[in-house]
Amino acid sequence: MLQIVSIAAGGAIGALLRFWMSNGIYALLGRAFPYGTLAVNALGSIIMGLLYVLMLERMEISAEWRAALMIGLLGAFTTFSTFSIETMNLVEAGEISKAGLNMFLSVALCVTGCWLGMVMGRQI
Repeated sequence: MLQIVSIAAGGAIGALLRFWMSNGIYALLGRAFPYGTLAVNALGSIIMGLLYVLMLERMEISAEWRAALMIGLLGAFTTFSTFSIETMNLVEAGEISKAGLNMFLSVALCVTGCWLGMVMGRQI
């Protein structure tokens, strides 16, 4: 039960962080391209890689804390479902090149970001 409460608490925080960060980026760059979602997913991937190494390879962290941070917080912070609908909206608007760019950048930046986070974690 404690693990479920930990996930829920982390999820609430992650959802708010996603909302604030993505809206801040949209305020700066506009909504012509899903910059906010892309930035959230890339940052979330870096943090996931870092926390994975730190919590599973470097430190002894309780299962509740791992669940709160990796499942709850980062699960709610990253936005794959939002990425999917924004990409489909671009496709339906006839913005095929933007949709393709969003798919390419999201995969390339997020997988690279996760790798970078893992490298960073292993340097600590």
